[in-house]
Amino acid sequence: MSDFRPFIHGGMASVVAEIGTFPIDLTKTRLQIQGQRIDSNLAQIRYRGMFHGLYTIQREEGLLALYRGLSPAVLRQATYGTVRIGVYETLKKQYIMQFGGENAGWTAES
Repeated sequence: MSDFRPFIHGGMASVVAEIGTFPIDLTKTRLQIQGQRIDSNLAQIRYRGMFHGLYTIQREEGLLALYRGLSPAVLRQATYGTVRIGVYETLKKQYIMQFGGENAGWTAES
């Protein structure tokens, strides 16, 4: 296990994906919790949809509000993505070396 490239590439890809999708995830979460009666601040329906939510958050709270909470999300993805993709690629490489081909052990009927 001397090749660390899958781990590095997996971590980098996960971080880039998290940064790119974080505003969408934040807006989705706000859409899901709006209208709840548990908290009076959430009882009002503020967003009519995804694009309206993104626009409203950016307009009322600023562009950086779409990235509020990004640090823990990036840390989670950096560790999780690094391990998940790195281990997968390492095990896949070992499997291919042991059984001979990329599709070894798999058939179209399986």
